[in-house]
Amino acid sequence: MKVRIGIDVGGTFTDAVVIDNDTFELIGSAKTPTTHEAKEGVAAGIIQVLHKAMEECHVRPEDVMFIAHGTTQATNALLEGDVAKVGILTLGSGIQGAKSKADTNIGNIELAPGKLLFTENEYVNTGNSDSLKENASEALKKLKEKGAVSMVVTEAFSVDDPTNENAVVELCNEQGLPATAGNDVSKLYGLKVRTRTAVINGSILPKMLEVANMTEDSIKNADIKAPLMVMRCDGGVMTVDEVRSRPILTILSGPAAGVAGALMYEKLTDGLFMEVGGTSTDISCVKDGNVVVKYAEVGGHKTYVSSLDVRTVGIGGGSMIEIKDGKMVDVGPRSSHIANLEYEVYTATEDMVDPVLKEVHPKEGDPAYAYVECSNGKKFALTLSGAANIAGYVKEDNYAYGNVEAAKKAWAPLAKNMGVSVEEAAKQALHLSAKKNGKVVESFIKDYGLDRKTLTFVGGGGGAASVVPHIAEEFGVKYKIARNASVISPIGVALAMVRDMVERTIQNPTEKDILALRYEAIQKAVKSGANPDSVEVKIEVDTQQNKVRAIAIGTTELRTKELAGSGKSEEELKEIAAKSVGADTNDVEKVADNGMMKVYIYHTVTKSFVFFKKKVDMLRLVDKDGVIRLQRKNAAVVECQAGEWKAKVKYLLNEYTVHADGGAEIPNIYIILGKRIIDFAGMQSNEQILSLCEVELANVPADEKLIMICTRTTENARG
Repeated sequence: MKVRIGIDVGGTFTDAVVIDNDTFELIGSAKTPTTHEAKEGVAAGIIQVLHKAMEECHVRPEDVMFIAHGTTQATNALLEGDVAKVGILTLGSGIQGAKSKADTNIGNIELAPGKLLFTENEYVNTGNSDSLKENASEALKKLKEKGAVSMVVTEAFSVDDPTNENAVVELCNEQGLPATAGNDVSKLYGLKVRTRTAVINGSILPKMLEVANMTEDSIKNADIKAPLMVMRCDGGVMTVDEVRSRPILTILSGPAAGVAGALMYEKLTDGLFMEVGGTSTDISCVKDGNVVVKYAEVGGHKTYVSSLDVRTVGIGGGSMIEIKDGKMVDVGPRSSHIANLEYEVYTATEDMVDPVLKEVHPKEGDPAYAYVECSNGKKFALTLSGAANIAGYVKEDNYAYGNVEAAKKAWAPLAKNMGVSVEEAAKQALHLSAKKNGKVVESFIKDYGLDRKTLTFVGGGGGAASVVPHIAEEFGVKYKIARNASVISPIGVALAMVRDMVERTIQNPTEKDILALRYEAIQKAVKSGANPDSVEVKIEVDTQQNKVRAIAIGTTELRTKELAGSGKSEEELKEIAAKSVGADTNDVEKVADNGMMKVYIYHTVTKSFVFFKKKVDMLRLVDKDGVIRLQRKNAAVVECQAGEWKAKVKYLLNEYTVHADGGAEIPNIYIILGKRIIDFAGMQSNEQILSLCEVELANVPADEKLIMICTRTTENARG
């Protein structure tokens, strides 16, 4: 049996899971305390939990096909200010050089209150290429004298010509100095932001090099031949070699692991993933089956690093009840472990003897939080997990399930003070917590145009059932607790795909520009560990900011075997499509089917004002497992063979292009090939679409069945 191993390094515990490589089912898991203080750092805990998992699951080294870990090491280093002093070598000449000096004078970056990243600057004149090495050597000497131990080399327009930057980085390496080139962390224009991104990368480079080397050596010593992969902050994985040059891509990778698990293990299409710990909830968004990413900020400063849009709320399973005059006024942000108190719901009933309500101030300046003291001297916090168990939201098979009877006894004194039942007091606590999480939920719905009718809340983490069911009820949306929710993060690590992205500033990109970018993204994904034959590329064109992105995703090995099971029946798939649009099954029509994907349409009529009616067709693209992969309104659907693609695409372009005062608006076209969705939405010209089609469909047999879905740009709202 071949397996995949995922390891998640948390602040308190390091978790590992073993996943069947063919079925993606969980075989087993292991846990060990995170080894912050060990000589080998967190690498010691990684190896401990790896051996434990392999031993308990009877896994041999040769059985391991894939191994990866997610880590909070980079994030913690930045939060704690445990970073290296960075020396900035600004390259330039003439008037442009003078401007570059100003743009690269980053100064000291405040990472967290009282935690600074210190920088020093030196200018290197590139006017005479023959003296570049000599000038750079002198600058390096000065920076080392100022205490800089990691170098950043930056030059205006290096994204177009990186020759000078790369030459000076090579010089740094010759001197045994870790170094980062601006063009290596980003291909976007914007010297200031590009330099800042490189500086943050450089500040964590020495520590991450040390951790990466120790971890990789330990994996090799365990006789595992599969290359070690590391979780990225955008939900993909990359090789350790890539970590050695771009460790900044691992910041915020902790939350990314959980989302990857929700996306792949739970097959989430549209939803919010809520990873609930003891103290906080990390909320992130999945839309059309893709994680939502944005540029990460460090210390309030923008970078060019694309990471998951993760928003954290100070509400978790261990959140305590704030009280005033013996009555509940709020929930969180303090949790039971901060107050050094046990949960009331995870104790024996016989220990809850004559509880008396007391108040505690966990930290100086904190308001009063509720706990109970028993006649036997034992003390217990009143927690959100206790409230959720009392209110019946936590089922017996949930990780968060506890002793309801003990919890009720603990909450009785507070409920009495409030003049309500214990159940009502618990409901009030849940409502207060939902208000806090709800603000973030509302912001996601607004920011990304999410439809509540198709939205699903997915809970992960040990405290998932303490938070998610109630907030889903208040928002009137569907929810589910992820399978094996308590280890969803290492599951996400184990199932993650190799991902890389190239992003460039291009005004009015030609088809040649886009194809070149596509090729570059594929090469980067392969360098990050993806099998070349598995790589798929999505192109995004941002006309407002003149940016073009190529996102490449692939696997570390070719996966030819389908997951266990034959999928859902025709009736079940139709029912799923009907339910998603709020219609009766008989009113939904199947209009296309390629064996792997089916397209259903619901014809409806909506009233506009009083007298006018508008026809709206709601489209759902459903895969054989019942996952809605695409949802659009008023879309055209075409079935054809691959040999006919050019004629059909030209027809759609001619028929659905909208000519307006601002020019032609090219329709959004999606081509369904097997279980793949080739996304051409956002292209700016017919030539771009036709060129990409040529590449994507070049080796497809002429008789292969295709489904084409097309929407006008003005009607691309998700129906």
